[in-house]
Amino acid sequence: MKESTTPRRSKAGKATAAKATDTKAAATSKGAVKGTGTKASAAKSEGKSSSQSPARHKVLPIIKNDPWLEPYADAINGRHADAERKEADLTQACRDLSEFANAHRYFGLHRAADGAWTFREWAPNATSIVLVGDFSNWEEDPRYSLRRLDGGVWEGTFARDDMHHGDLYKMRVSWAGGSGERIPAYADRVVQDPQTKIFSAQVWAPSKPYRWKVKQFTPDTKPLLIYECHIGMAQQTEGVGSYDDFRENVLPRVIADGYNAIQIMAIQEHPYYGSFGYHVSNFYAPSSRFGTPDQLRALIDAAHAAGIAVIMDLVHSHAVKNENEGLGRLDGSYDLYFYGDGRREHSAWDSLCFDYGKNEVLHFLLSNCKYWLEEYHFDGFRFDGVTSMLYYNHGLGQAFGGYGDYYNGGQDTNAITYLTLANKLIHQVNPHAITIAEEMSGMPGLALPVADGGIGFDYRMAMGIPDYWIKTIKEKKDEDWHPTSIFWELTNRRADEKTISYVESHDQALVGDKTVIFRLIDKEMYWHMMVGDNDMTVARGMALHKMIRLVTLATINGGYLNFMGNEFGHPEWIDFPREGNGWSYKYARRQWDLVDREDLKYRFLNAFDNAMVHLIGDVYNFQAQPVRKLWEKDDDQVLAFMRGSLVFVFNFSPARSFDGYGILAPAGEYATVLSTDNPEYGGYGNIDESVSHLTQTDPLYAPHGVEWLKLYLPARSAIVLRKK
Repeated sequence: MKESTTPRRSKAGKATAAKATDTKAAATSKGAVKGTGTKASAAKSEGKSSSQSPARHKVLPIIKNDPWLEPYADAINGRHADAERKEADLTQACRDLSEFANAHRYFGLHRAADGAWTFREWAPNATSIVLVGDFSNWEEDPRYSLRRLDGGVWEGTFARDDMHHGDLYKMRVSWAGGSGERIPAYADRVVQDPQTKIFSAQVWAPSKPYRWKVKQFTPDTKPLLIYECHIGMAQQTEGVGSYDDFRENVLPRVIADGYNAIQIMAIQEHPYYGSFGYHVSNFYAPSSRFGTPDQLRALIDAAHAAGIAVIMDLVHSHAVKNENEGLGRLDGSYDLYFYGDGRREHSAWDSLCFDYGKNEVLHFLLSNCKYWLEEYHFDGFRFDGVTSMLYYNHGLGQAFGGYGDYYNGGQDTNAITYLTLANKLIHQVNPHAITIAEEMSGMPGLALPVADGGIGFDYRMAMGIPDYWIKTIKEKKDEDWHPTSIFWELTNRRADEKTISYVESHDQALVGDKTVIFRLIDKEMYWHMMVGDNDMTVARGMALHKMIRLVTLATINGGYLNFMGNEFGHPEWIDFPREGNGWSYKYARRQWDLVDREDLKYRFLNAFDNAMVHLIGDVYNFQAQPVRKLWEKDDDQVLAFMRGSLVFVFNFSPARSFDGYGILAPAGEYATVLSTDNPEYGGYGNIDESVSHLTQTDPLYAPHGVEWLKLYLPARSAIVLRKK
């Protein structure tokens, strides 16, 4: 979600296998809720000797690699030291962050080997808590009352037959001056009653736990090619799709398309479907709208069997305000998990902001990262809303024009510490894990290793690229598409940080916006997408759709992302059911029949996307190959660059075709391996792809190791050549 310029568009109106008495979990959990975050613990951290905070006395690689950061060395070293101190504070009673992040094994409902149950909740402001549910006929029964332990922890132990798999339940919490029913913070299954629409926790302890078919998986993602998807809107019919439907019908498409990762949105439970999963209520519960926890596991298992990594869109930047469903006033207080002052509410998103300065909150969020990795075998996370986390003002209305904007005191050091520790933890749990930051301010070091002084993400989203393409399509005539501008925008990035490039994600097609193909063709898509129809608006749109995607993918330095359906030019926009559209699912689905029909041109765009992704995906470490610019000429609108043995040539001119157009390239013989003008991709077949091209010597350039490579370049087309 694009956080600093796009507000939220809608208003959010299985027991673990570990024993509940797991000593490590108990020790770290008690440590996390016993006086942490107090002045005493802060003083203890600040009082450590300088030898325990070496970062303040060494030059970190982030500064060595970028001398322009030298004036801000104190701030950078300070943040690095903050994270080191906080890690030392959190891990005083355990070995490392991974051992600390076991809150989910201590809190919540757990079943022991003998069948007995244990439940724990952190609720220091509560005066009494009793579990109510199907097992008590929703009445308060003394058998289900919890007793208070040290540190505001409440605990109850129950016999084997006191509750059963499938039972619905809640906590009835009382506090000074009030009471209410609440869903436990660590509930791992939450369901909604179809009639009353009320959400409840559900006991999830099937007699036969899911057995993984792929127990160990190492993603092969060089380069990383992401297919961004939403389970609910992945089906053809108007309604909500399921994990099973996606596994059976959509996953095979992803495999055929050549992508090596899926990035799934809206996994954490959320009360309002139209929030796109961004107003999370239950952080440990996979959304029951799409099926059961084991059906989600089966989907991930199937993806791994096919060599596909599974990335989760993780929301730790804020939480839904709902009190009956979420964490808001769980124990009657306003500041349990969130700030208790003016920073509590996110003004643009109508949500609550976590207090990352409290150790209990860090315990909750860090354990949440580990939980999804271990319990569901996710291969990593795309962290949503990172810009909002990094700055006290959430980055709203702020222009980031220079380095000083990242070190001016407006940064939330607690949030930065959390993100640093989260990345360190995730890679401790799974060294092959993938972490991606959705961040648009451009803060240096976000995607650098923690040891180098960075925040530790593997990648950052190149959020300026889709904005550039939309601006170009909306505001510039075809004659003004300049290769110099295109190449600069696609390659302008920090050399030491990997990015995820993309033309459009889900963001670009939300209500009030359109998919890129719909921007290019608009209403003509309704009438002129039949094979054999030679409408020039459609021809232009399809040509540019292919070229835009190819040049964006060809210039990656990390990975590439596509939102489901956009590979074949899905029309229109995305709009979830809401009061304003009569609760319609018309635009909250994918029209797969468009690409499956032989009489429509969508299949041409899909075929090109497949060819493009397979071509680049088959080049190991393509993203690490230097981008060598060979030619750019704005008045001709021609751009050419080389990566490894592949040469990419683009003619953006809407009207001028060139015969024998020369570009300077390494001497040798070149074969055509991809052409946007191929009839299989909806082109005109003007390029003879069987012809090899030999470079021609020019004494002027021979000393530089380049010769003239002369090509036929039709208007609005691109070709990819491979040096033999």
